[in-house]
Amino acid sequence: MGDPYGIGPEIVAKSLSSKKLPGANYSVVGLKEVFDALPARRRRRLNLIEPKATETPSDFTKPRVSAAGGHAAAACIRKGVEMILAGEADALVTAPICKEALHAAGYTWPGHTEMLSELTRAPRHAMMFAGPRLKVSLATIHTAVRDLPTLITMDRVLDTIELTHEAMRRWFRRAKPKIAVAGLNPHAGENGAFGTEDKDRIAPAVELSRQKGVDATGPLPADTLFYRLYRGEFDAGVCMYHDQALAPFKMIHFKDGVNLTLGLPFVRTSPDHGTAFDLAWRNRADPSSLIAAIRLAANLAGKGRRS
Repeated sequence: MGDPYGIGPEIVAKSLSSKKLPGANYSVVGLKEVFDALPARRRRRLNLIEPKATETPSDFTKPRVSAAGGHAAAACIRKGVEMILAGEADALVTAPICKEALHAAGYTWPGHTEMLSELTRAPRHAMMFAGPRLKVSLATIHTAVRDLPTLITMDRVLDTIELTHEAMRRWFRRAKPKIAVAGLNPHAGENGAFGTEDKDRIAPAVELSRQKGVDATGPLPADTLFYRLYRGEFDAGVCMYHDQALAPFKMIHFKDGVNLTLGLPFVRTSPDHGTAFDLAWRNRADPSSLIAAIRLAANLAGKGRRS
């Protein structure tokens, strides 16, 4: 369901009432009162499952940041994970949440990815954004730019490269995926002229991944990496921080980009946009990215079972 104050309930209902999804048994984890507030034609096909002991906010049709919205969103995610781990579902697709609302509710997770990693006790995780033309993973996710030099370690970069390699092989059927790894600094640091993180942390991670059989190249200047990735020279990219990856990715895949979590024991996807409080509860939200996320989850869950 996502945050009930946001566009999540609307795009969930629009997606499931569309004719653009593959055949599957779809269940919606959400609050009945929230979905009852949608137009009747939108909720006819919903198999709704409510998380227990979760209070419905009284004013959810008035979009805003709310601790009540954060509580409801977290409860739905927990229930979805419980269903997956109990074998009641094969994949999890999450609608947008508001990080500020999550924090107002007392949770410390920066977002979905960290929350799901903790709930599943995944030893390592990464966020990948996938579209028809571009696939790119992040070494760090939601963090302040000032903290990047400390957070970008050789181990973190190596984990991200390996998770990306594994995902491209298992889910996207690339037998020998080529991975491009971006540098942190302009021109990938120019051998220390613009910072030492590239040569001291990223380059050793790339070399170690190559010793483990991964076809990784880098660190490469980010300003040219995406041109080469778009042209098909590489199968996927690894970027060092959020906007380094998301700015070019969303320019190409704003409507059909999907957030895919790597490292979990199941398939999890989500749209690559937020709660859009300015559009919520006005019947104006575009479900295209969520439709793409559902389609990818159904596809990858099938491939995962056959692996």
